[in-house]
Amino acid sequence: MCGIAGILLTHAANRSHLVAIDAMTATLDHRGPDGKGIWLDREGGVALGHRRLAIVDLSDAGHQPMLSEDENLVMTFNGEIYNFATLRPGLEAKGHRFRGNSDTEVMLAAFESYGIEEALKLFSGMFAAGIWDRKHRVLHFVRDRMGKKPLYIALTDGALLFASELKAILAYPGFNPVVDAGALAMMLRQGWMPDQHCIWKGIFKLPPGTMLSIRAEDLPTASAESLRERTRCYWSLAAIAEAGQRHLLSVDDDEVHAELDWLLRAAVRQRMVADVPLGAFLSGGIDSSTVVALMQAQSSRPIRTFTIGFHEAQYDEAAHASEVARRLGTEHTEFRLTPTEVCAVIPELPHIWDEPFADESQIPTLLLSRLARQHVTVALSGDGGDECFGGYARHFMLDRFAALFRFPSSLRRLAASALLQLSPQTWEQMLRTFQFPAGHRPALNGVNLQKFTRALGAVDEQDRYNQLISFGSRSVALDPGVSDAADIPTPLDAIGRVIYRDMAGYLTGDILVKLDRATMAASLASQR
Repeated sequence: MCGIAGILLTHAANRSHLVAIDAMTATLDHRGPDGKGIWLDREGGVALGHRRLAIVDLSDAGHQPMLSEDENLVMTFNGEIYNFATLRPGLEAKGHRFRGNSDTEVMLAAFESYGIEEALKLFSGMFAAGIWDRKHRVLHFVRDRMGKKPLYIALTDGALLFASELKAILAYPGFNPVVDAGALAMMLRQGWMPDQHCIWKGIFKLPPGTMLSIRAEDLPTASAESLRERTRCYWSLAAIAEAGQRHLLSVDDDEVHAELDWLLRAAVRQRMVADVPLGAFLSGGIDSSTVVALMQAQSSRPIRTFTIGFHEAQYDEAAHASEVARRLGTEHTEFRLTPTEVCAVIPELPHIWDEPFADESQIPTLLLSRLARQHVTVALSGDGGDECFGGYARHFMLDRFAALFRFPSSLRRLAASALLQLSPQTWEQMLRTFQFPAGHRPALNGVNLQKFTRALGAVDEQDRYNQLISFGSRSVALDPGVSDAADIPTPLDAIGRVIYRDMAGYLTGDILVKLDRATMAASLASQR
């Protein structure tokens, strides 16, 4: 919902380099058209920049970079803390006095009261931030649990740089990017850049659910790899998955349904807190329709909903979205996308995404964001639902055909080798001759079945997953976010392990990147 940037110089570096913060921050104006802020500590060699997209507390009391009440901490922050209003009374009881009503002030007060790492465990939200501790001369970086908001960190000639997008780092004088061939190869294999890699060497992304603390004296001997290794986790997806699995075994289905309903309603309610116009993306699918239904159930007026339609019937979901909107009583806007409009936006994509990105839905997501921004400043979406609840074709096929993977590997590889002689077009012709239960046919298409055939011949479970999320052969080793089988929580079943891998890799590296860059390019705050 904002753009952040910063510089930390070694003691020997020329302090005049701090002025580059202005150019770095200027590259992020699309992420924050409502205000600009710069904070400098020349003696400490620190510069923080901020571009603001105001969502909560539109007054100057929400201006950033912001100092804590005791003026020891200075923070530039991108995102939103959904439960800040719940945390605020406890902080007031500890003696904190607030100037305004922003979540940024609550964050800083929590850092003062509980310490940064303990405070992070209390936050429900999406965020990336740089926090300068003036007393201890330490720069802290933090990122939300699932990596919804981006944070790039780079080293160059006596300076540590950080920003929401790569273009801000490239604006620093003397930074010479070099392509990481291994990262590029992985993108070409699967269509997106794993979150633990970057297209440029010497730059890394702070991992989700972690924090990193750096002093200026650490920089002369540091590398991007060594800094990444120093990150420490304050939250673990694996621990949550294990705890969730144990919880499911202790309750019956009715209790699970009631708890899920409560959690979804609470999550949607928290994301509807805004001092600006709010709406939602609506495709007509289960995920977005559920979000919109829960929004409308908790709103006294019709929710604004937006959808993209296509003239090609096989891609068009606008009719489903329109019917959902009619039944829920939303104020619905539909935008029909033409080939001309698609082609016109293609030259903009490298500048918007910074890193190579091949998710074909990036264009409709970008154009839908621009449409919505004409009417609202915040939009909720159902992105992430398929990864969390097993909504992809790979989940369906692995569940339905699980028995095939119990055959000896030699037999499976032989079958896969034979079946791979069939092209996706041949599979489509064969599928048209069969009748399928309602809702199953969309998951079964030529491309998906060819991927499944490659997965049939996989050497192990990780290789099987790699085949399902990638294009073509095994010519490039993939690193989708879970590096070792030991990372997978043991209580999970086969589909649970696929969902875990999706959440640890694909969700962060593809879906969340797509939504962040597309919406921020339109100066639209996205909630998911």
